[in-house]
Amino acid sequence: MIEFRFAVDDLATTSFAYSPLQEAVFSLRCLHDPARYAHHRPWLRRIRPRLENLDHELLTALVAPWLWVPDFLSPRPTRARPVFADELDEVRRTPPDVVTADFRATYRTEGALPPVVVHGLADQSAFLTRLADALDAYWHTCLSDGWWPRVHSILEADLAHQARVLAEQGAAALFAGLDPRLVWDEDQLRLTRTGDTAPWPSVDIRIAGRGLVLMPTIFARGAQTVLDPTRPPMLIYPARGRATLSEAPPPVTDRALARLLGRPRARLLSLLAEAASTTELAHRLNVTPGAVSQHLAVLYDAGLLSRTRSGRTVRYRRTALGDELCRSFPLL
Repeated sequence: MIEFRFAVDDLATTSFAYSPLQEAVFSLRCLHDPARYAHHRPWLRRIRPRLENLDHELLTALVAPWLWVPDFLSPRPTRARPVFADELDEVRRTPPDVVTADFRATYRTEGALPPVVVHGLADQSAFLTRLADALDAYWHTCLSDGWWPRVHSILEADLAHQARVLAEQGAAALFAGLDPRLVWDEDQLRLTRTGDTAPWPSVDIRIAGRGLVLMPTIFARGAQTVLDPTRPPMLIYPARGRATLSEAPPPVTDRALARLLGRPRARLLSLLAEAASTTELAHRLNVTPGAVSQHLAVLYDAGLLSRTRSGRTVRYRRTALGDELCRSFPLL
């Protein structure tokens, strides 16, 4: 059982934050146990070919077989919404002895350390640089573009929900909602761990004016924490809505652009792959030039059309943005 002990003012300094670095490091758990993280399988299938061009041996060694990771790879955020690059800079500043101690604690015995870690710890400074560079490459190759924006929106929505629960129902309901095994009792928060791959020992963590940070993650099925009571206290819990990561976007249909712009404007945009005048478009659509002119003005102001004048005739044509929109949402 883990107990967080609060002094009188400690509950007032409890706050929420999320960490892109933590989510990146925790995502490596999927490589060890894909079945445990079923919601992430579509993403894992997409990024597996990219992993071959990364420091794959080291990245997989950051997670022990029982899915623990070294504590220094997920430092407690100093603000609610940190930037990945800033967090990675903090990792680069980790004292070498902490790197060694955390790897040994993660793998429990030195004999269980993977060869890449054993060899790396012989030159701790160079190893830390290699490790940070590997995480940076992993972030930009596999996570930052399509994956993190979706995860970010889930974490933001979770923070908004928790703030509402705290305001409407109080701290006891808040903690119970994070994990049913969390129980608030007077001046302490208790977490009982059962059924883990590697059960945690009993730990007594005193907040002692340091503030408890509550952190949602999409890579947990229950609450967890850093077991070292000397480190800044934080409680990691499963984010609401994480199952939506496995949802595929609806297929684009021939009516998608019409729903976005309205059918008359969508039809005009479709026709303007080649330049045409208002009169020509009105004739092709069998409507009045005035009606066409109004829609063209809206599309032009939105940057979807360009126009050129030849004498008294103005001719319109799709811009690159208009072309891209039509490729993404084919009309017919």
